[in-house]
Amino acid sequence: MYRIGHLGASIAVYAPFGAGLIAVGADALAVFAGAVMMWFTMLPDVDHRLPVVPHRGPTHSLAFAALVGVGFGAAGSLAASELGVTAAVGLGAFGLVLGVATVGAHLLADALTPAGVPLFWPISRRTYSLSLWRADNTMANYGLFVGGLAVAVGAFALVGRLVGW
Repeated sequence: MYRIGHLGASIAVYAPFGAGLIAVGADALAVFAGAVMMWFTMLPDVDHRLPVVPHRGPTHSLAFAALVGVGFGAAGSLAASELGVTAAVGLGAFGLVLGVATVGAHLLADALTPAGVPLFWPISRRTYSLSLWRADNTMANYGLFVGGLAVAVGAFALVGRLVGW
């Protein structure tokens, strides 16, 4: 998929997290985490810039998602270390989930294309694909973006009703 399709997938995946954070009063964390996820939505495509890493290879796997999750988790823990152990562990766990979700959203979007993704690299190089449309399909990319926005609007509307907006 192209950037706009990946953004749509990331918005759809993040919407329940963001809505949940807002529901519990963590509005600033919701906005920050959403911005982080949108900023890093194209991270697996760093392989385009790495001459020895094939596109849709290691960076399009669950192993890479776990690695990014650990990195985000460490960043969350470090950021909260001044706030105490409980906050550091909580933000570390949240960072881990956010990192995995960020890469996972990208993998989900790419799995919709015929090229698929090698989810279980390095254990297996088999690619997984729903083969719904090509990555360069303009309608699919914008459709995924609009679909992501629709999921977000629905999630935030539901939270709004629950908290009495």
